[in-house]
Amino acid sequence: MTIDELAAELGVHRSVAYRLLRTLEDHGLIARRGDGLVALAAGLAALASGVSRDLQQAALPELAEAADDLGMTCLLVLLETDYGITVVSTPPRRAVAVSYQPGHRHPITRGGPGKAMLMELPEAVWPADAPDELRAEIAESRERGYATSHDEVVPSLWSVAVPLVLPGQPLASVAAIHVSLTRSPDEIAARLHGVAAGISRAFGA
Repeated sequence: MTIDELAAELGVHRSVAYRLLRTLEDHGLIARRGDGLVALAAGLAALASGVSRDLQQAALPELAEAADDLGMTCLLVLLETDYGITVVSTPPRRAVAVSYQPGHRHPITRGGPGKAMLMELPEAVWPADAPDELRAEIAESRERGYATSHDEVVPSLWSVAVPLVLPGQPLASVAAIHVSLTRSPDEIAARLHGVAAGISRAFGA
């Protein structure tokens, strides 16, 4: 939806609609895309999912430390119906970083973060369009304790991800992404399991 369309829908002048959107944008509830359209942002997804700010605050230092350790951008991704929504993204401070903004939304059948969440979900509640070959891949991911992907959500991007299960919160995953793997997937996953454990402790789980 464009600003003009929104103004017409609300029955207000374009300048009023623009000020409303700026307020929502400042709070991370909407985002204006490069094509001029207005889209929902991570703040609204988090709010709608009942995600407390405490969870994001618990995740941020853990993800930031792991990002610096690994030289990879680290993410907290939450389940929303059949999609994963990135709510926290922390690039490394001393390495070339992949820009991956909060609010990024992708099907959970693609990409490491989504597949890590599928590891915790019974097949009966998977998206109806999940391909048959995904079952074998997720079974393998469960056995080794993490999910991976390459060139699935963003061209050329690698990801390693582990599930994050917290009482009273949406299913989530923590992930590390980069154009190349800085360490072996096993080593990256071990660091991410440490992140998940740290978030759980900080969140009181």
